[in-house]
Amino acid sequence: MPGTTLLGARLRRPRRIMVVMNPHAPGRRPARNRPARTRVAMIALSTALLASPIAAPAVAHAAPGVIATASSSPTAPDREIGLAGTQNTRTLGGYVGTGGRTVNDRVLRSDSLSKLTAADVEKLTQRGLKTVVDLRTDIEKRVQPNKRVSGVETVDADVLGKVSPVALVDLDQAYRAFVTDANARAQIRAAIVAIKDTAADGGTTLFHCSAGKDRTGWTAAVLLTILGVDRSTIDADYLASNHYRHADATGPLNGVNIGWLNASFAAAQKKFGSMDGYLTDGLKLTDRDIASLRENLLN
Repeated sequence: MPGTTLLGARLRRPRRIMVVMNPHAPGRRPARNRPARTRVAMIALSTALLASPIAAPAVAHAAPGVIATASSSPTAPDREIGLAGTQNTRTLGGYVGTGGRTVNDRVLRSDSLSKLTAADVEKLTQRGLKTVVDLRTDIEKRVQPNKRVSGVETVDADVLGKVSPVALVDLDQAYRAFVTDANARAQIRAAIVAIKDTAADGGTTLFHCSAGKDRTGWTAAVLLTILGVDRSTIDADYLASNHYRHADATGPLNGVNIGWLNASFAAAQKKFGSMDGYLTDGLKLTDRDIASLRENLLN
């Protein structure tokens, strides 16, 4: 949707301004187009305008130290793990995957971790968190640095690092770029491999962006596809961001709509022939990689 940034904010169309300069003034040079600076400025402005979290109603959670496996519903009360400093942190556990096996609790999806409380850090530690995959840009990380969790490795996977500036304000194009942009594929691969390696060691991975809905939404869709979760459940998990962020599909500042996710799946079909092609040819995942993910993330 033009005018809406992938980082969760709305930008106005910039006005063209003509500046008349004295051609004889010493040291003056005509202004030149600087695509890199333009892109950085757009990201910085988007980040600065990130929507403030909307207060969420209290929900019931498991007692401290008890990690309950979530049900198959994307919006079940036990899916949200109860962090005070985030709005969209939830487990992928409980979904039904390949062979009727259920996804375990070793993967969490989230929004920014910049406002974690001490109690939040303790909850993540109790869940065996070993790896955080940060899908954000460098500027986002500087503006909203994550709170550190002791003993946790951070994997930087900047999905937007090399996309066209236009993709930052056109979500349809951005979601296609998740698939068609080579760097985006490399970063999604890095995220999936980090999840695989951490799960193989018995640890939990949390992956996130700023709002936990777009870059995180596609990464979750890719992982759930690998685990054999059906498409309707994947769609529901993606749309659940509207529930947790108290938004709706018509509110682009905070929400998501299924058309954006469909754009990514359609791009995978067009460029690689199928999601299997995207996984093996686009993300360069091997049969061993996929088998490891299923072995360690499905009960």
